[in-house]
Amino acid sequence: MVAEKETLSLSKCPDKMPKRRTKLLAQQPLPVHQPHSLVSEGFTVKAMMKNSVVRGPPAAGAFKERPTKPTAFRKFYERGDFPIALEHDSKGNKIAWKVEIEKLDYHHYLPLFFDGLCEMTFPYEFFARQGVHDMLEHGGNKILPVVPQLIIPIKNALNLRNRQVICVTLKVLQHLVVSAEMVGEALVPYYRQILPIMNIFKNMNGELPRSQNCLSVLRDCRAGLCGSGGEITGLSVCLPEPVNSGDGIDYSQQKRENVGDLIQETLGAFERHGGEDAFINIKYMVPTYESCLLN
Repeated sequence: MVAEKETLSLSKCPDKMPKRRTKLLAQQPLPVHQPHSLVSEGFTVKAMMKNSVVRGPPAAGAFKERPTKPTAFRKFYERGDFPIALEHDSKGNKIAWKVEIEKLDYHHYLPLFFDGLCEMTFPYEFFARQGVHDMLEHGGNKILPVVPQLIIPIKNALNLRNRQVICVTLKVLQHLVVSAEMVGEALVPYYRQILPIMNIFKNMNGELPRSQNCLSVLRDCRAGLCGSGGEITGLSVCLPEPVNSGDGIDYSQQKRENVGDLIQETLGAFERHGGEDAFINIKYMVPTYESCLLN
């Protein structure tokens, strides 16, 4: 009875119960607070803070390909307004003209075919490019009055910044200059519309960068935003491949698909057939161009 009373009294008064011994754990050191760098944009209030790292400006995208827009050439072709048909030959495809090319209205058809230079899908691209060369070959004196109408389609094709379209347009320009007399001199006032894209791609003799983030990666690394160890993360993916391919063969020159070489050939053709004012106007828009006649 006495033992039962003691247990009841202890249960009613928990403060008098014997406390269990707890093991003392070793105290772990508190984590040291390391100041982290604050990434901020330039010319802002955060950029003036102590631990802020200013992010570099984004890449301008000068070599970035622009999206294509629907062309008038495709609209007219699907409507059946062109007197052309596809002819399969043993040497390949060619255009079968339903009328004589010399009798065509060049003021109407030639700008439309030049507008089709932006096309990159079959059969539009084939008809546009082959049709342009056929009309320039048989145009004669009809080409010179149409030159002002060709500037906007040429400018639109170059502004796409697509390597295939640029190569085709440059070949067409070389054919246009020698297609008739005075055409090269008639193009001189329009160099400001045609030559800016050539100035951008003039030194592009190798592969284009596989990514447009090269400059931003370099700027971030200089600002301290690289990967661990200070290496430039992602730079190996975006650097252009060199032209020197060792013991390999670069077929772009043989196929005339090297943008830099084609631009140099086109500028040389402009200078040879553009008259006295051609060189000074080319030099104004492409400062690194060297004359093919004076040197």
